[in-house]
Amino acid sequence: MFTPSRLTLARKRRGMTLVELGSRVGVSSQSISNYECGRQQPSLTTLRDLATELDFPLSFFSASEIDEIDAKSVNFRARSKLSASTRDAALAESRLAVELSHWIDERFKLPSVDIPTPGRKMKPALAVADVRSAWRLGEETSIRNMIHLVEAHGVRVFSLAPEYPEVDAFSFWRDGRPFIFLNTHKSAARSRFDTAHELGHLIMHSDDEAGVRTRAAEKEADEFASELLMPKRSVASRAPESPTTDQIIRLKKYWNVSAMALTYRLHALGKISDWQYRQTVIELGRLGYRRGEPNDEPHEYSMALKKVFAFLREDGTLPRHVASELDANLRELNSWVFGLMVTAETGGGHGSNSAHKRPHLQVVK
Repeated sequence: MFTPSRLTLARKRRGMTLVELGSRVGVSSQSISNYECGRQQPSLTTLRDLATELDFPLSFFSASEIDEIDAKSVNFRARSKLSASTRDAALAESRLAVELSHWIDERFKLPSVDIPTPGRKMKPALAVADVRSAWRLGEETSIRNMIHLVEAHGVRVFSLAPEYPEVDAFSFWRDGRPFIFLNTHKSAARSRFDTAHELGHLIMHSDDEAGVRTRAAEKEADEFASELLMPKRSVASRAPESPTTDQIIRLKKYWNVSAMALTYRLHALGKISDWQYRQTVIELGRLGYRRGEPNDEPHEYSMALKKVFAFLREDGTLPRHVASELDANLRELNSWVFGLMVTAETGGGHGSNSAHKRPHLQVVK
């Protein structure tokens, strides 16, 4: 049996056009279109060639029908800068990761969704206050690990494959479950901010059509992330008036944010003047803080996924077995899960920051 929707998803995942894929397997683009529309069945030889070119197991193309993620439901950062093929590749990858999430749900009980969604009627600062109260974070507490925090409240977090570094973090709701996808090539501090930014979208803009997200909504998500990671009262009590660049670099470690993000926050709160803000940004750029984050903290990763794979390993289920059940290859799966598949296969470990609250894992009976 051949499943047309699987071919479409695999082609988009690899960023190929109909013409490019047809050329690689020696058939016309019209034939590829016919396969994807279900008007024509590829021969077994052609199907094997397609599987080889697209780097998916042959079994992937006979698995059950699979729908695509609607681009209008997704919060893409810098959407206008993405080509259609790159956007489609990221969406296809996220759809496959959702399949893994469903597979996990069938076997484990992870934290249920506990995300307040007041919508646009609540301003970012009030939304943060609501979240901090609901999640018992206190008004000034520094969040040590953003991924662990959101996972503890039902958000599924996955990493993005490395071949499309221009894709920033994005998020969406699907079947009542919030998902966040992160670009792991950014600095750890900026990736933390991305997680907080996407949480802001999931909370404040869940009732919007993400595909037509406005600049105002992006600004609101940035304000949400800044307030969540660098609470006004905390910054007011810890940061001196008119701090020097060296002081900012030292202070950023308390909130585990980038030097640029803290500089912007200090300026927004009136701790530094317009002139000092411009001078600090120039100085930070000279020191390399525009391109990255020198002496950055270790990257955060999914604690929920690590626990799942550790339990599976103890139970004798190796990552390659998971890949086989999902009709995917191990390399593909590993790109979604912060490289934890390889860790689980070898029995190694990742270093991590302590979490405020780590996801509890139960096996579904």
